[in-house]
Order: sequence, then structure tokens, then C-alpha cells
Amino acid sequence: MIILGLTGSIGMGKSTTAKMFSECGVPVHDSDATVHALYSGRAAPLIEAAFPGTVVDGVVDRSLLSPHVLGKPDAMKRLEKIVHPLVREEEIKFLDKARAKGHAVVVLDIPLLFETNGDERVARSVVVTADPDVQRERVLARPGMTEERFNAILAKQMPDAEKRRRADFLIDTGLGMESARRSVETILKAVTDIG
Repeated sequence: MIILGLTGSIGMGKSTTAKMFSECGVPVHDSDATVHALYSGRAAPLIEAAFPGTVVDGVVDRSLLSPHVLGKPDAMKRLEKIVHPLVREEEIKFLDKARAKGHAVVVLDIPLLFETNGDERVARSVVVTADPDVQRERVLARPGMTEERFNAILAKQMPDAEKRRRADFLIDTGLGMESARRSVETILKAVTDIG
């Protein structure tokens, strides 16, 4: 089974691209969705113990958690020590299930693939990219997004140029969705031909 790691900075079209892989019959494990599920499940009591007052009705309230960890590297590391192993457990379950079903290819959708050395767990990396102006326009069109918030998110992510340099495959969503879909199909053909 070939494991592809899908990543891309905010506003590059990674979620849309993940959906395209899914539409081609490829199982996709979404790390962000897993974190959301964990925040209302197994991670909630652990996070409450580490950061009291951040869980409401059994669910981590991100607005209450944020002040505890934003701009506080030690606190962020504590949070990651709780969450990352749980996400990894879910990822392993996903891979085991896909392997048992005989899937030839799977995708791990990991926003911080390179930043967390997740690329060491995949056969090939796929980076979703777009022109910086397209990226900025997409992100600033999101509800509640500000220039300051966008810049803060970008500061936490590896620069797009570095991601592109490290990628095995690139998908440029700035060229349109049909072009991106063709890229997905080309990548799937390439990895299954390689074996």
C-alpha cells in the first residue's frame, strides 16, 4: 500500500484536493478532523487536566484554550504531547483498516506534514500550492479572517517555496479545479505504476 502525504499552506486548496483523491476512491485520513473529534472525545479530559477551565460539556472550547497556548511555546508543546500521539493512534487504525481492505493507495492529509516530520511516514509527498496573491485573496475572504491573523498563521507554517522544494508532487490549484483534478489523476497513475 502506497501512503501519500498531502499538505499545503492555508488557502492553497488542500481540503478541496483531498476531496478529489477521495472521489477517485482513495481513502483519506484528515488530521484536522481527527483533532476535532478528539477534542470532543478522548483528548478532552487530558486537556482539561493540563489546562483547567478549557473544557465545556465534555468538549474542548478552542476560544478558552487559545489564551493558554498562543504565543506560549512550552504550553503549546504540552498540548501537542497530549494530542499528537492520539492523532497518530487514529492514523495507524486508519492505515490498518485500509490495508485490510486491500487499498493500493491512501492519503494522509496532514497540514504540518514537513513541520512535524510526518513526511518520514509516507512514500511520497504531495504539496498543494497556488500563487501568493490567490492564497491571500482566498484566506482573507473567510469569515472573521484578518490580515494579522493570516500573517500569524503563515508565520507558523513552513514557507510555500520550501514545501514545493521538498515535494515529490505539486498540485497548483491556482490553475483551476479541472487542472488540479487532472494532477490528482496523474499522481495516482504515477504512484501505482511505480508500485
